[in-house]
Amino acid sequence: MGLGCALDTLCGQSFGAMQFHMLGIHTQRAMFILLLTSAFLSVIWANTKPILIVMHQNSEISKEAGVYATFMIPCLFAYGLLQCLIKFLQTQNIVFPMVLSTGISALIHIPVCWILVFKSGLGSKGAAIANSISCWINVLLMALYIKFSSSCKETWTGFSKEALHNLAEFLKIAIPSALMLCLKVWSFELIIFLSGLLPNPQLQTSVLSIWLVLQS
Repeated sequence: MGLGCALDTLCGQSFGAMQFHMLGIHTQRAMFILLLTSAFLSVIWANTKPILIVMHQNSEISKEAGVYATFMIPCLFAYGLLQCLIKFLQTQNIVFPMVLSTGISALIHIPVCWILVFKSGLGSKGAAIANSISCWINVLLMALYIKFSSSCKETWTGFSKEALHNLAEFLKIAIPSALMLCLKVWSFELIIFLSGLLPNPQLQTSVLSIWLVLQS
């Protein structure tokens, strides 16, 4: 999400300068970088359990967190692409299709999550799978809109090799944006990590998780 914030600047500049085709190029460049970043992060997520245990977290919590993180890996890739598509549309003041796409995904998510969590007996695994499904549906709906809508005819001209150039220039904006967001998120995550070191980590982390959800 932080790396994708570079599109706010780059796509905004291109749209203002009426270089409409560059919006698609910038978006593709961001998608490429975020997919690579997601691949790197997926390795960390797949090893969540041993990492948490090394950091002296409760073994039961570490095991459950590891399982959930592993099943959330597909959602990680979808979320990266989704952020790029959102920035692409926002820059052009195209908002309603995003609202509609997200609304449809949310409506689908409710029954899918209920079935996977309770009916299938998957529990937290089902919740992670449901998140991945709804996120990929959202990506698919937005991608179809961008592909076939006349509103994006000038800004999306198909995939281009040009998107693989000037990656360093993109990262000069993307990395500071990512760090700014990471510092905010890490400050909250640090509190959860420290709560896992308290005498009753199951209770403490549960309370803090609820608080973080309410905060967001």
